[in-house]
Amino acid sequence: MTKLLAIDGGLPVRESFLPVSKPFIDQEDIKAAAAVLKSGILSEGPQTEAFEQSFARYTGAKYAVAVSSGSAGLHIALRTAAIGHQEEVLTSPLSFPINSNCILYQQAIHTFVDIDTATYNMDTKILAQKLSYRSKAVIPVHFAGQPCDMDEVNKLAAKNNLIVIEDATQALGAVYKGEKIGSAENMTVFSFHANQSLSTGQGGMVTTGSEETYKWLKIFSNLGIVREQASLVEQIGPWHYEMQDLGFNYNITEMQAALGLSQLAKLDWFLAARKKIASCYNEALSGLAGLVLPGQLSGVESAWHHYIIRIKPEALNTDRQGIYQALRAENIGVDVNYLPIFLHPYYKWLGHPDVCTLEGSLCPRAEEVYNNMLSLPIFPAMQEQDIEDVIKAVKKVFNYHAK
Repeated sequence: MTKLLAIDGGLPVRESFLPVSKPFIDQEDIKAAAAVLKSGILSEGPQTEAFEQSFARYTGAKYAVAVSSGSAGLHIALRTAAIGHQEEVLTSPLSFPINSNCILYQQAIHTFVDIDTATYNMDTKILAQKLSYRSKAVIPVHFAGQPCDMDEVNKLAAKNNLIVIEDATQALGAVYKGEKIGSAENMTVFSFHANQSLSTGQGGMVTTGSEETYKWLKIFSNLGIVREQASLVEQIGPWHYEMQDLGFNYNITEMQAALGLSQLAKLDWFLAARKKIASCYNEALSGLAGLVLPGQLSGVESAWHHYIIRIKPEALNTDRQGIYQALRAENIGVDVNYLPIFLHPYYKWLGHPDVCTLEGSLCPRAEEVYNNMLSLPIFPAMQEQDIEDVIKAVKKVFNYHAK
């Protein structure tokens, strides 16, 4: 007989709560940040420059610009692309809202492209159908760490004269057809938020293969300020600097850069750990009634930022909330990522009937997937027992609720 669930009074699978994500910080990381505090150089110093250069080498990019967050990176990427008033930018609805927020910062128009239900990434066939005379750029989101079909995205972009800005905020270390994400000519944006493989608390990076793009990214991330003597409008003296465009205070701190450098040295280990956890889940949970495992595009290697499972309500006697609460009661910290952007109140208000009338869903696939998805714990510090506990709890809950 199936064991009684913890939510119904049974014993939980584990005594302590296992979070869905947790940063890995060791003594080397602490020493690196502390050394900066002792140095007295807390911003715009050698650590930032070293971090940018090391990150570019790691990803295979020609240039990298460190910024205060992934959000800041997306904003200056759109600014550098000269996206402006009423120009259209297409992106995925299945993401944190910031990629479409940044489109609005530029007074441009966001258009959501529905997803492929196998990979949860933008469906390029729908992208092709959505393109219009106003389309100026596309932001493909490498959801949960799995690369999009960039061959098709780039092909459509070249045919329609679109700028491509890759949202790789979840995909550091991911590989597309033998090349790391970030190595392309496109601007590619990364995040170093606390739940990322490489964490600086907050922070981000934009990579590019273009020197001109790199220079503009530098200007827009630093208040529009230019200091290089050869680029100044007036030659007043060695101290002179000029604001030559409307930029933003998006610089990363030296403490964050030092922490990023220390974390970068461990990144391959972080990625290997995530891949191992995902492999264990894939093997142990395959064939479990009522559960769909994450699909993978051929020729890619995911960074496994999230491990997303999807429930099949028709095969269970409960819904997503029932599974969520049951697993949390077993002390397994599952989560839900992410509410489709157009369902957030702010975006609903933008489409209020007084402004425009829309019937049905903007992206029905994204809504359907979201309504049935859950994220399982996956982070490098997980121990073998933690992995076994997750597997045991998932089997326990799904078997209990199987029809």
